[in-house]
Amino acid sequence: MNRYVVLQQLGDGTYGSVALAQRRDTGEKVAIKRMKRKYYSWDEAMNLREVKSLKKLNHANIVKLREVIRENDTLYFVFEYMRGNLYQLIRDAERPFAEPILRNILYQVLQGLAHMHRHGFFHRDLKPENLLCVGPELVKIADLGLAREVRSRPPYTDYVSTRWYRAPEVLLHDTHYGAPIDLWAVGCIMAELYTCRPLFPGNSEIDQLYKINAILGTPSREEWPDGYMLAETLRFRFPTCAGVPLTRVVPTASPPALALLAALLRYPPRDRPTAPQALRFPYFAVGATLVLPPPASRTRRSGIRAETENAVPPAINSTTQPTVPTPLRDRFADILGGEVVHSARRSRAGGGAARGRSVLAALHVGGAPNAGAAPDETRPGPGAAAAYLGTSRYVAGARIDTALFHPLAFRTHRETTAVGSGAARVDWAAKYLR
Repeated sequence: MNRYVVLQQLGDGTYGSVALAQRRDTGEKVAIKRMKRKYYSWDEAMNLREVKSLKKLNHANIVKLREVIRENDTLYFVFEYMRGNLYQLIRDAERPFAEPILRNILYQVLQGLAHMHRHGFFHRDLKPENLLCVGPELVKIADLGLAREVRSRPPYTDYVSTRWYRAPEVLLHDTHYGAPIDLWAVGCIMAELYTCRPLFPGNSEIDQLYKINAILGTPSREEWPDGYMLAETLRFRFPTCAGVPLTRVVPTASPPALALLAALLRYPPRDRPTAPQALRFPYFAVGATLVLPPPASRTRRSGIRAETENAVPPAINSTTQPTVPTPLRDRFADILGGEVVHSARRSRAGGGAARGRSVLAALHVGGAPNAGAAPDETRPGPGAAAAYLGTSRYVAGARIDTALFHPLAFRTHRETTAVGSGAARVDWAAKYLR
């Protein structure tokens, strides 16, 4: 610890305190977390969940752990320094943020969350205080002290996350929850960013459930049978509430924002989108309201795909019936413009594309026909939307179907700028994706 000079105390929590410090040799400012508990061996320190998760997670939107120091049986975590957190940003805002700024914040949170879930961890304590930021331009997920591995075996503790951001299954003491509780917390944070006030500010677990029911309405037994089983175990009866339209709860949100918020705040955990699915919602597809080229009729995306589709099926013995697996139905096909194929359903042969509806099939630039495709089946020519989205950084992943954006009433005078008009276009994701 003699390499650092402590400048000031930043905060004190249950498990440790955080101080602002500076390296003596480079002058770099860091945040040092001092654990209150004593650690008598390195093995004990390295087995901490926060250390195990941060050692595996390296992403622009997850706070970086510089080093771990154990001195006189006291453990110190040296993190990169971030000036504030999202709670302070909301509290100090003179007026509500514009939607492009909020979209930038949520995009970064979901990017970090998708990386975390992809590598087998879920956070369990997402809240504005645990989202560090340097203004709205850069946001990072922090405080992974409660993070758990997705592969770890339940039961989990039912007292996780701050009450206002706790998913209903956790409030009902479900011990077999998983990553969807993080998406519920993102929905609560999203509404709070728009309104500058908590969405469900309950003062107890029962009051928290009542506030959720008052806004979202009472779930039906057919919709969430597991929730009713948990409630009966606790002898809790859901109040009869009709709910309030989200347009009244978050009046400044656009229709694409309300569609994402409604999906994140669904009672059954299995009905909430995953973080990668949330990133493919129309809310993040800025600029897609430009004039789009007509979609290709049956464009084959690769030679492997063409060979697979044109292959002669093997002969089937008349005495045996082939077993056809039941396809998994994507619950967000209506929003994402077609069935989204999950990784478990991808073709193994050469890493071929999945059999779902491609999301960027209509945006490939170039007029040459696909390999293995018919001569009359060509890719659509380069158009304004193709040029725009081809260089855009806020369309996550590689799968967006342009056809799904036609019925959405975007505010084009605020959200988009016509390509080729000479007006400057601001890439709100460029600052932290460089």
